[in-house]
Amino acid sequence: MNEHSSKQYDADLETIRSRVLEMGGLVEAQIRRALEALSSGERAISDEVIANDHRINGMEVSLDGDCSQVIVKRQPAANDLRLILAITKIVTDLERIGDLAVNIAERALELNQEPPLKPYIDIPHMAREVSDMVHRALDSFVKRDAAEARAVLSADDAVDALNVQLFRELLTYMIEEPKNVTRALRITFIAKYLERVGDHATNIAQMVIFMSEGRDVRHPRLRAKNSAV
Repeated sequence: MNEHSSKQYDADLETIRSRVLEMGGLVEAQIRRALEALSSGERAISDEVIANDHRINGMEVSLDGDCSQVIVKRQPAANDLRLILAITKIVTDLERIGDLAVNIAERALELNQEPPLKPYIDIPHMAREVSDMVHRALDSFVKRDAAEARAVLSADDAVDALNVQLFRELLTYMIEEPKNVTRALRITFIAKYLERVGDHATNIAQMVIFMSEGRDVRHPRLRAKNSAV
């Protein structure tokens, strides 16, 4: 009976892990499609991204419920408890990335009604960087690879720098020609959304480190301050 229970427990955990990856795959596709909507000008793609958001929301609610059930029924300890706790955080970040993909699709609808302000050179660059961060964060989750997760943390600085660079460039457009302000602001919003996607990928990577090593690497300055007290 105990052996059967143990096998079922392992199967439940594996099912949850697989569904996290399914959710992650959908989120990655949402980001990709939202940027396709921006570059192609096709309204149907934006509409598709917006319509798909309910699937991601449903996955978050379902996975949260399943994790709660595992904790209540199985009372996991040590590695398994860290896995479940990490998953509850990861699915929240994935859902928020999905929301940001919708935000990009909505701004694309607005921007594609007007002539482009400039070629979207920096936006695709940022998009490639943050998409890679999300993919590597999820890959580190699959492998329980803390080293790969730390590489995701290191990549966030480059995304932040791209966001600052793009804002400065667009600010010049707005100063030189006030009629460009609305379009330029929408592009800065998209850049900010991408920067926030990178932040959520960073959060996922931090949870992978916690899951793998039992170490909380969030807010290092705060931890250093507390340890000095």
